[in-house]
Amino acid sequence: MLDLTTVIEAESRRFADAIAQAAPDAAVPTCPGWTADDLAWHLTEVHGFWARVLTSGAQTDEESEAVEAAGPTRPGSRAETMALFERATGQLLEALAGAEDATPAWFWLATDRTVGATRRMQAHEATMHRVDAEAAAGLDSAPVDPRLAADGIEHAFDVMWAWWGTQPGCSFAPGASRVELVAEDTGHGWLVETGRWQGVGQSGKAYDVPGARRVLAGTPAARVTGSAEALMRWLWGRGDEPAASGDAGALDPLRAARDQGMQ
Repeated sequence: MLDLTTVIEAESRRFADAIAQAAPDAAVPTCPGWTADDLAWHLTEVHGFWARVLTSGAQTDEESEAVEAAGPTRPGSRAETMALFERATGQLLEALAGAEDATPAWFWLATDRTVGATRRMQAHEATMHRVDAEAAAGLDSAPVDPRLAADGIEHAFDVMWAWWGTQPGCSFAPGASRVELVAEDTGHGWLVETGRWQGVGQSGKAYDVPGARRVLAGTPAARVTGSAEALMRWLWGRGDEPAASGDAGALDPLRAARDQGMQ
């Protein structure tokens, strides 16, 4: 079983090493509009925020908003940013090391407000942003552990895209087709149904965006096959589409959901 806290530590170290090799204004191809220094500040903010969530004991939306408001302002130099990154990462790792996964803690997905949700999220966030930093620096991307990649596929559907379901008045409208993802190296398979997140929120804002979620049964109209890492990188917008077969039309909604991107 993977130690996700160790993953966060290792990937954060790789992230810092890659950032050091990228020009401050280098574009991040996988995060359009961001520079390498923007990326460095983003992960610094993320690590600091979740460290404060865990150490403060925040469990409600209001408490998390207060934690966010208490965050530092962006430093004026990369050196200052990376020094803050090191402190924030250390604080996050310390908070995670001292807590069990089942311990209650605020998380933006109301169905899993636990320390474990934060640990899992930050393992994937650190990994994907390490990939982003390598792209900005023009480096060959280091591999992702197949076990982490397989979990990252599930995380994409169950957490990242499930975010739409947290919006008031928004629900999932399934489409007619299902798609299977097959990881040849780990033996995992995931059956998903595509559709759209639709609804009108309390503010009157309408939602109608492509989405996908995992299901337990059904006959797939199409398949995407590759290594767990290749599938994960593709779903997270950090890699090309692996080999696809079957009904191309059935794959289009999944491609549309993927093309929305994940930060």
